[in-house]
Amino acid sequence: MGTVLDLDQLRTFVAIAETGSFTRAADIVHKTQSAVSMQMRRLEERINKQIFARDGRMSKLTEDGERLLDYARRMVKLNEETLAAFDDKALTGRVRIGVPDDYADRFLPEVLSRFARTHMRMEVNVVCAPTPNLMELLREDELDLAIITHVPEKARGPVRVCRREPLLWVTSGRHSTHEQTPLPLALGLNTCNWRQAAVDGLARINREYRVVYSSWNSAAVGAAVIAGLAVSVLPECALRPGMRVLSKADGFPELPFVEIGLVTSPIANKAIVDAFAEHIISSLDNLSIRQAAE
Repeated sequence: MGTVLDLDQLRTFVAIAETGSFTRAADIVHKTQSAVSMQMRRLEERINKQIFARDGRMSKLTEDGERLLDYARRMVKLNEETLAAFDDKALTGRVRIGVPDDYADRFLPEVLSRFARTHMRMEVNVVCAPTPNLMELLREDELDLAIITHVPEKARGPVRVCRREPLLWVTSGRHSTHEQTPLPLALGLNTCNWRQAAVDGLARINREYRVVYSSWNSAAVGAAVIAGLAVSVLPECALRPGMRVLSKADGFPELPFVEIGLVTSPIANKAIVDAFAEHIISSLDNLSIRQAAE
């Protein structure tokens, strides 16, 4: 009889491939790091191939590892779908999630994919709106949970912060818009915290500026930047092809970090909200990786 692959090992392998870290994967699969390392050694023995190549703190896949990843994902997904199909206690119903469009493109694909694999009977409703609007929708019971930009001094209620990223100055990769005087800016509306951070930073260095585009929509702001019409500020996760990050060497001041948090409705179905929140936190969390590096 041929070698039989272990689904638990494959699940751990996928977690390592997606996070790039044995440590982070150990948290996801609820195992110790030594147990994860042992699983990967046994998996390599089963297929008689090396699947990881160390690159500093990160773990990169070898060519054979890349080949295995596609099969592993399909086998794990099929296993989860099979179990869900015969689970009479599986969650059913609807979950309503809100997310700013700055984060939607970057985070939603993984979040929705994770959730769909294990909760096939659930309907997911997504609302894209700025953080203040999402908080209002939560208060009005129009949402069950929301991914938000967390501003501690404006917080109303508990927020679970699960990601921290630098706020960055960005310009077009094909234009020299950042050299213009006054500096043209594309920013959020007046209540936007990132807008205030940009204005305060420029005031500190006495840089003359003018706001030429204002929008809550990150795609509109990004379009103005890529077209070479303005400079803006965005979190690392919202960077797009065609943008260039500006630094002190370009004459731009440092900006604060962005905290991305999760807020849940206290009156929503707890089982459904907790299930979805688990997938969001697993997809967004970079705090444990940062703490491990430190």
